Amino acid sequence: MSSRNNVVLIGFMGVGKGSVAREIVKHSDYLAIDTDDLIESMQNRRIKKIFEEDGEEYFRDLEKKVSCWLSTSVKNTLISTGGGFYKQKNLKDIGIVVLLNSPFESIIKRIKKHPNSVRKLKKRPLLNDLKKAKKLYDERSPQYLKLADIVIEVTNKSAQDCAKELLKKIKKR
Repeated sequence: MSSRNNVVLIGFMGVGKGSVAREIVKHSDYLAIDTDDLIESMQNRRIKKIFEEDGEEYFRDLEKKVSCWLSTSVKNTLISTGGGFYKQKNLKDIGIVVLLNSPFESIIKRIKKHPNSVRKLKKRPLLNDLKKAKKLYDERSPQYLKLADIVIEVTNKSAQDCAKELLKKIKKR
């Protein structure tokens, strides 16, 4: 465990980081924050709008600001990150890095099965083109694995089961 006692959830967009985080909070003393929510609050606009109006590079700069703040100001917290947040150079300084892992097809199935699937897909500008999204997934997957201190396979598991598994693995560290 890092000296900050944070847990940083990484993984491809739609893999269930937010759902697992909400379950972990129910069964632990962790507080939870979401980097995308922090950025939306900072900007007073949705991520989709940030991408449309200022582009991805601007959004990645906002992620960098958030990562600096997390590494200096946040302790004992569970941090759900956006799919590209793993690129932050100080990721390991923020906390223990946990990859929620699932095949691309399972992630898309999971999103489409969700009662708010239309909203969930709209919220993720990089999922507008599934061919491009699959290519992005293929590029990111090995990088996620390389960074992870812990890997939780989430395919066909409930958020509650993933949360319990993660908490057990964290206790063993």
